[in-house]
Amino acid sequence: MFNGRLVKYMRRIPYRPHVLKSVASSDVSVVKASENMATYRFWMEIGGQLKALVKRKSNNKYGLYVEVDSSQLYEGHGELVMIWGLFKADSTSFMSLDFQRSSADSKYSTIETPFLKDSDGMLAVELDFEESLAPFYVSILLKSKLGSNSKISTIRSQRKTNFVVPVGFGSGYPSPLGISFSDDGCINFAFFSRSAERVVLCLYTDKTVEKPALEIDLDPYVNRSGDIWHASIDSSMPFVSYGYRCRSATDNEGHHVLLDPYAKVIEDLGLGLPRKCVGKLYKGPAYDWSSESRPSLPMEKLIVYRLNISGFTKNKSSKLPGDIAGTFSGISEKLHHFKELGVNAILLEPIFPFDEKKGPYFPWHFFSPERLICGPTGNPTTVAQSMKEMVKKLHASGIEVLLEVVFTHTGEGCALRDIDSSYYHTEGGDNLTSRNALNCNYPIVQQMILESLRCWVIEFHIDGFCFINASHLMRGFHGEFLSRPPLVEAIAFDPVLSKAKIIADSWDPHEMETKEIVFPHWKRWAEMNAKFCVDVRNFLRGQGPISNLATRLCGSGDLFLGGRGPAFSFNFITRNVGLTLVDLVSFSSSTSGSELSWNCGEEGRRINLLC
Repeated sequence: MFNGRLVKYMRRIPYRPHVLKSVASSDVSVVKASENMATYRFWMEIGGQLKALVKRKSNNKYGLYVEVDSSQLYEGHGELVMIWGLFKADSTSFMSLDFQRSSADSKYSTIETPFLKDSDGMLAVELDFEESLAPFYVSILLKSKLGSNSKISTIRSQRKTNFVVPVGFGSGYPSPLGISFSDDGCINFAFFSRSAERVVLCLYTDKTVEKPALEIDLDPYVNRSGDIWHASIDSSMPFVSYGYRCRSATDNEGHHVLLDPYAKVIEDLGLGLPRKCVGKLYKGPAYDWSSESRPSLPMEKLIVYRLNISGFTKNKSSKLPGDIAGTFSGISEKLHHFKELGVNAILLEPIFPFDEKKGPYFPWHFFSPERLICGPTGNPTTVAQSMKEMVKKLHASGIEVLLEVVFTHTGEGCALRDIDSSYYHTEGGDNLTSRNALNCNYPIVQQMILESLRCWVIEFHIDGFCFINASHLMRGFHGEFLSRPPLVEAIAFDPVLSKAKIIADSWDPHEMETKEIVFPHWKRWAEMNAKFCVDVRNFLRGQGPISNLATRLCGSGDLFLGGRGPAFSFNFITRNVGLTLVDLVSFSSSTSGSELSWNCGEEGRRINLLC
């Protein structure tokens, strides 16, 4: 309440869209608190408080009641006048208003209304606004004559700014980040940006694509708590999607509408490349998991099949019809294939939205599956539904679903750089900036990554994660390596992720090679065992001591000490990059020398001419 902070009370205000008009009432009355009222108190620069109450009335109007205690004014203050104007998208540009008491042709951007003293001795102004005008802000400045020389004195907030009161929407709450739907029919927006001087909430209808139907320039006093910008509006509004503009000292215009990093359903605006996406204001029915039974397999029992959804289901060998090839449904149709192979878990290559020029290991969003998995016309809500159905069917067959995830860098087009580059991205160390390296051990980024993992576990029932480029999860704020990286430790002990399998894979998609590191594990992290791959390949080539192979076959005790054991080693001979298993024993050319392959005496694949 003190130190110049805004005191926030209950502020759930219904909203209905129509056209604009404002009316100043001639009488002053005390408005008492009710369920449809929002109350705001501002400290004034001269001391004391300005109190503002916003109420939705039964006559399709919003009422604004502004009150100042006359005893708080300096001795000698004359008549107190409220200068006010309205704005939506730009706090520096007021809207033109037709004032009822003026002539029909008169236009005003600001209006002066004198305070009147009520029966309690309080100075008060009451204004009525047509519901059609909302949502908007009322910007207020007080002035009065001071002393006998008629000098005009202006009164602002303790922050030397105008008093700004939202009408037709609420100030919202800073948590949780992203959008959330409340039981009283409101949608809350919460968005992190420390460096933005102004944040504009952009709202789209189903008829507006190229530009938002409504923009609200969030007030840094009313709609900001710390580094979180927030607002709430009624869910009955006609808007279907949203985004943000961030205005900073270097980009005051904030031209680009940015995707909310926490959006769980995203929509492609279809405006060319790079893709322009916004978050969907969508709260669908909860998926029915009631009949699901999770396999909950111990790690020592896992036989994992790694696959790319598109490549696996579109290949002609899959024999899948075109309407499900390349989709989650296509995976479900291959259950018999997995059972014949004897696998009990599948590891999906990254399914997050990604940079189409670089591939799935360069994501630009972390809370939703890639829409293109269900084709170029895939509906974002049906994509999520299809994935949940796939997981449920695989679980029913005793097969777990693991995801490869990349949280160390982003692809081009990621909104994080435009939102707050200095906090979301790492600078320094091995030219990390040019790679869009995520500052994954910074608290706000760590929180985003944890929330993403929890989302996939809670909403999609994913059984575990393989963290690609795991060595970079150990990077600090400036690119330095940490012996105890906060993110890695937080994942290990997160209660929501306690049953999920967490696997570190130090393969770097930039260098296309595996980095050798000592990865901190807290007896929770498993690892992709690259040494198993190397030693088995060397054995097949007749190179390397037999003791190396024995060490790998006996559980790689040299690597998995400290309370982990062989179950924490994920062993492989080939992976999704480089030579396939058949090519590994078919080629020995110099071009494949780094693959440690051997052609078994004859270069190239053998072709059966009788087939």
